[in-house]
Amino acid sequence: MTINGRVTLRRIRWYSFEEGSTTPLDAALDAAEATVSLGVRELACRLNQSASSFDKAAENLGRAAQVRISGESLRQVVEAEGQAILKAERTGALAPGWTAADCTTEAGPTRVYLGSDGVKVPMVTDAEKQARRHKVRQKRRRRGKKARPLAPRRRGADQAYKEFKLVVYYDEPEEHRHVSITRGDHQVAGRLMRRDAGRIALDRADEKVAVVDGADWIRNQIRGQSLPMDAVGLDFYHLAENVHKARRAVYGEDDEAGKAWAGEVLHTVKHDGYAPFWEALVSWRSKLRGARKRKAADQLLEYVAARSAMMDYPASLEKGWQIGSGPTEAMCKTTTKRLKGSGMRWDGPNAEAVMGLAALDQSDQWKGYWQICLRPTG
Repeated sequence: MTINGRVTLRRIRWYSFEEGSTTPLDAALDAAEATVSLGVRELACRLNQSASSFDKAAENLGRAAQVRISGESLRQVVEAEGQAILKAERTGALAPGWTAADCTTEAGPTRVYLGSDGVKVPMVTDAEKQARRHKVRQKRRRRGKKARPLAPRRRGADQAYKEFKLVVYYDEPEEHRHVSITRGDHQVAGRLMRRDAGRIALDRADEKVAVVDGADWIRNQIRGQSLPMDAVGLDFYHLAENVHKARRAVYGEDDEAGKAWAGEVLHTVKHDGYAPFWEALVSWRSKLRGARKRKAADQLLEYVAARSAMMDYPASLEKGWQIGSGPTEAMCKTTTKRLKGSGMRWDGPNAEAVMGLAALDQSDQWKGYWQICLRPTG
C-alpha cells in the first residue's frame, strides 16, 4: 500500500517455538510484487549491493528514481528478492548461462576449475535479541501508552559469527563463472558442488581441476560427491602461509635466514615436487633444537603429509593449470562485502538472501533472473 506517498509493506509473521518466527512475505514476495513494481525491486536490489545500509540505499533510490521508500521497506524488498533467487536456483528455474563446452583455452582443451571455501558472517546472537527486546519494552513502559503487542522474535544465533559456505565454478580467463552460497553445513555445500557440476556439464570438460585450501571438508565432499575431477590441488598461498608460520616460530618474525629458508623450500615444492620438499623439511627438522621449535616443525610436517597428493605443482604448471585459489578468495570477499559494515549483525536467512544477490551478480545471471520475473505465471 502507499501512505502519504511512501511505499509501505504489510508483513504477517508466524511463530513456532521450534522454528522461531517466519514471514511468508520474505519467501513468496506476494505482497511486495503487489505494491512495488519489478523495476523498482531490481533497482532497490542493485543499489543495495554497494550501499553501506538499507537507509542509504533507500536514499539513493529516491535520488536515482524519485521513488520514496523507507529503509525498512527496502530491506524487506531486498531480502525477499534474495530468498526468491535462492528458491529459483534450488528449483532449477535459474540455471547457469554457460556449460563446460564454452570454457575453451588458448591451447585448445576445455577447462573448468572448482573452488570452495568457508567465510565468516557476523550474526545477531540470541542474547543480543533478548537485550534489544528488553530495551524496547522499557521504552514502551516509559512512554505510558498502550501499544500493539510486539511480534514474536526470531531466535538469534548461538555465536557472534557463523561460517557460510561458497562453491565456485569458473574457466581459465574467468569469463564464465557460477557462484553458489549456503548457510548450511559442509554436506549442503557438497550437494551444491554436485548440483552445479551437473548443470554446467562438468563431466564434458577436457580438464577438470579443483584448487582449494587445505580444509578436510572440501576434499571429503569432492570425493564423497563423486565429482569427476582430474586433480585436486592445494592452493599454493595456503601452503606458503603454513611454511611462514613455522618459519616465524623457529626463526622469529624478521630473521633473514628464516626468510631465505622459507623461500628455498617453497621454490623446491613448486618446481621440483613433493618428494624433494619433504626431504628438505625432514632434514631441517632434524637440525632444530628446543621443544618449541620442534613442535612448530612437526605441525608443518603433519600439515604437508596429510596433503601430499595435492602438491604436484610441477605437473600443474606444465599443463598450464592455476595453482592459486585467488578467484575463490575474491568471491568470499565480494559476496560478504554488504554484510561486513561497521556494527552490522544479521539473521541467518537474511544474510543468505543478501549473499544470494551478490552471487547472482557475480555469476552474470542478473539480467536472466529479472527476465524470468517478467514471464507470466499460470
